[in-house]
Amino acid sequence: MQIWIIRIAFTLFGGALGFIISDLTGGVIGFFVTVILVGIESSISRPLLRDLFACFAGLTFGLIVAGLIIYIIRTTTGAILPEVTAGIVLSCGYVGTMIVYRRRDAFALFSLTTHGLQSKSPTIKILDTSVIIDGRILDICQTGFIDGMFVIPRFVLNELQHIADSSDLLRRNKGRRGFEILRLMQNNPDIDVEVTEEDFPEVPEVDAKLIHLAQEIGAKIITNDFNLNKVAELQGVTVLNINELANSVRPVVVAGEVIQVRVLREGKEPNQGVGYLDDGTMVIVEYGRQYVGQTIDAIVTQTLQTTAGRMIFTRTKTDEMDSDEPEDVRSYSRSWPRKPNGASSY
Repeated sequence: MQIWIIRIAFTLFGGALGFIISDLTGGVIGFFVTVILVGIESSISRPLLRDLFACFAGLTFGLIVAGLIIYIIRTTTGAILPEVTAGIVLSCGYVGTMIVYRRRDAFALFSLTTHGLQSKSPTIKILDTSVIIDGRILDICQTGFIDGMFVIPRFVLNELQHIADSSDLLRRNKGRRGFEILRLMQNNPDIDVEVTEEDFPEVPEVDAKLIHLAQEIGAKIITNDFNLNKVAELQGVTVLNINELANSVRPVVVAGEVIQVRVLREGKEPNQGVGYLDDGTMVIVEYGRQYVGQTIDAIVTQTLQTTAGRMIFTRTKTDEMDSDEPEDVRSYSRSWPRKPNGASSY
């Protein structure tokens, strides 16, 4: 909103200046010239503006150096050929422009972000709303596996505030949990958290704002949002997905291995129990219905990877023949885990 106020004020100033110089005709010309300039400026992306500014600064530096060289030559020799002067100006101007342009990421002067964020820094990670609400980022940071600066844009905080003010109790609790996670991260001296006021008023979607900000400062995005993950990767932004990290560090179990699982409820199929590992992996326990509420040793029969996550099928170590279910029920229960579409009932 602020940027449009500046643009409108500049347009009015251009019209007023033209009117002062040449009455009504000058005012109309000044107004339309400023409108064209504002239109060109608003259509140019921020990274391009940064690059143009770097080129202008490099050209200025090169011309200053050329002026010093020409001055030294004139004071020492008394004269200098026009061809030599032109060559020095062109050479220094080009060299200065290219040096500053190629090294523009090393100068904080050319960074358009707040809080002194330097462009293309590989240690900057942007947190989105989903990963803040999830809360596991705090535990990961405390272990030291992810370091560097964590940036929270103001528009993410605004979205989190909107969730916390929701009339829905579940969404309201999620928003408050997100603010609590941020408070714990900011109070941890080992975690570097910065809030940036950088915004893109012309971009309405929060996900698109995150991608623009990541491209501008060369940062990575930490998220749990599958759609944001794919869109960012298509635009060349590196994404760190907490869910993918959790999947990669899950304990690997093989058929025949004995695991401990607490049976929490009955399964959808006869004589089955359902439990979960510490990381949330669902465990289907054949002949486990009678052990609901107990922690038992179960033998892994197979694992199944679904779009919802990983499922582990097991059976109790007790002899199957000890079950008090009829034989036809036991036969059906034994055959069910081998059907992949059985996972859809969970």
